[in-house]
Amino acid sequence: MAKATTIKDALTKWEERTKEDSTKALDIGLQFQWPPIEKMDGTLNTLLECRKLSLSSNMIEKITGIGNMKNLRILSLARNNLKAINGIEPLADTLEELWVSYNAIEKIKPIEAMKALKVFYISNNSIKDWAEFNRMGAAPRLEEISFIGNPLYESMEESNFRSEAIRRLPNLKKLDGEPVIRGD
Repeated sequence: MAKATTIKDALTKWEERTKEDSTKALDIGLQFQWPPIEKMDGTLNTLLECRKLSLSSNMIEKITGIGNMKNLRILSLARNNLKAINGIEPLADTLEELWVSYNAIEKIKPIEAMKALKVFYISNNSIKDWAEFNRMGAAPRLEEISFIGNPLYESMEESNFRSEAIRRLPNLKKLDGEPVIRGD
């Protein structure tokens, strides 16, 4: 198979296609690279103005190289090979949306540090227990999650899961695309 696409190569292709300078761009899409991107690296730290970065549908296994991306508000890493979200912590004060559905994520401890996070899409991953789910309660601004397709969700009646999830996350406004309506 061909060598993986690097972040640098993907950015060069993106700049050629969009006629934009990636160091000044607000919204950068590096999804569906062929061959796929396997590693995030320090090249991402050149994207100082970037507010939305999509690296979906690649083969990334680890979150790295984003420490200087202080303007980043939305990070999409859906459909990759992530097993954890370690590496997200440098964005704890600024990241508002993290999209990591369709990975193999079992552990989400770094979510506890995410002070600005409002939206967390983590459907179709490998979260098995309430202890891991409960970590989302530590993110003070979290109000929307997508969780369907995780073993914990699949192991219960949908209505039972929903009422338990809402009870455990009192700030939740939207769960799996449905508004949260709380009883009196």
